[in-house]
Amino acid sequence: MQKQENKKISIIGLGYVGLPLALLAERKGFSVCGIDIDTKKIIELSKGGVPFIDQEIERHLAKAENISFSTDFSPVAESSIVIICVPTPVHENHIPDLRPVIGASKGVAAHLKKGQLVILESTVNPGVCENVVLPILEKISGLHAGIDFHLAHCPERINPGDKKWNVENINRVVGSTSEEGLARTVAFYESITTGTVKRMSTIKAAEAVKVVENSFRDINIAFVNELARSFTKLGIDVVEVIDGAATKPFAFMAHYPGCGVGGHCIPVDPYYLIEYAKQNGFEHDFLALARRINNNMPHFTVERLQSGLNEIKRSFKGTVVAVLGVSYKPNIDDCRQSPSFDIIRILKEREADVRVFDPFVLSKSTHTSIESALCGATAVIITTGHSVFKELTPADFVKNGVKVVVDGRNCLQKEKFIEAGIIYKGIGR
Repeated sequence: MQKQENKKISIIGLGYVGLPLALLAERKGFSVCGIDIDTKKIIELSKGGVPFIDQEIERHLAKAENISFSTDFSPVAESSIVIICVPTPVHENHIPDLRPVIGASKGVAAHLKKGQLVILESTVNPGVCENVVLPILEKISGLHAGIDFHLAHCPERINPGDKKWNVENINRVVGSTSEEGLARTVAFYESITTGTVKRMSTIKAAEAVKVVENSFRDINIAFVNELARSFTKLGIDVVEVIDGAATKPFAFMAHYPGCGVGGHCIPVDPYYLIEYAKQNGFEHDFLALARRINNNMPHFTVERLQSGLNEIKRSFKGTVVAVLGVSYKPNIDDCRQSPSFDIIRILKEREADVRVFDPFVLSKSTHTSIESALCGATAVIITTGHSVFKELTPADFVKNGVKVVVDGRNCLQKEKFIEAGIIYKGIGR
């Protein structure tokens, strides 16, 4: 079997996962070709531009000397390692959409050579590597896994905007269909990362790790979201209670409620496990319930606004409502699965006059500044906890005539807003 005799690698998919990985590998001495079917993205990257807001990525790209970008899969043939980092969304009915993975696998298979290692980083449900990716690679290439090439899975762990944990220092897990594939994959990640690399007994176990990680978070967020709805009825501040519970030094992990769950992982990955288990005769009632609870939080957020408007005897129809935030988390421009879109849609269905502002996502904003979005608005919903929104004071709202504030991320100082005479509605506060 041919070993990793060269330092050339190809990375398929240059989004929030693939691009940081490509630049990290380049910094660690590999010759990298980044491949993506988005021609506009490839042109931008080739000119030194980054398709999303990330100053660290911009800095690394500006210094990179041994990386190229292409829409063509042919560089795969010259690579010792090929890593697939394409998106793995779900359809509207929550069934996993594997088309990006299938397309990438076909592109790789057309140029696959003996001795190569193929790694899937895309998040998938258990069984996809062996039942979907592997057959494509073998059928199109005519090669045999474990003999002519190796297939492994190392589920991506990227947290956009996280200053502490990044693609270089976070721990990884690896599974493979062969012992040699496992050893080579572990050796590769150990050569580019400072975190630990854990070997899994099977590739299916590695696939399960990622969906379990994010299902864990989804379930705990659903728990506190349900508490928030309950405590709203009971007149208890759920944030105060969670902070109190967090003083216990063991057996409690603080999660906080909000107007909805967004991002590329948490609102998606549980469906992969739910669907795979269903196909194998098991119903994940707990996971499905968590998804329903979290999916309903945009509706609850609008109900909080309805409660506030009732206090000033206003209906939604014609009322100017400013929605502050489009991205799914603070201080980034990533809008994937953002609950803001559901909130905006519900408000429009109720005939509110909706304004939208996000300093990181001006392309989806109706206004270009906080001031213009707030001026003349009766109500405000904060849907993203951007730093600039956290700095807003009651005076910023009062001077613009805002009567009701719904703090969808519980990021404002509740007491100060109430003291200023503003009707404040938090999520469970």
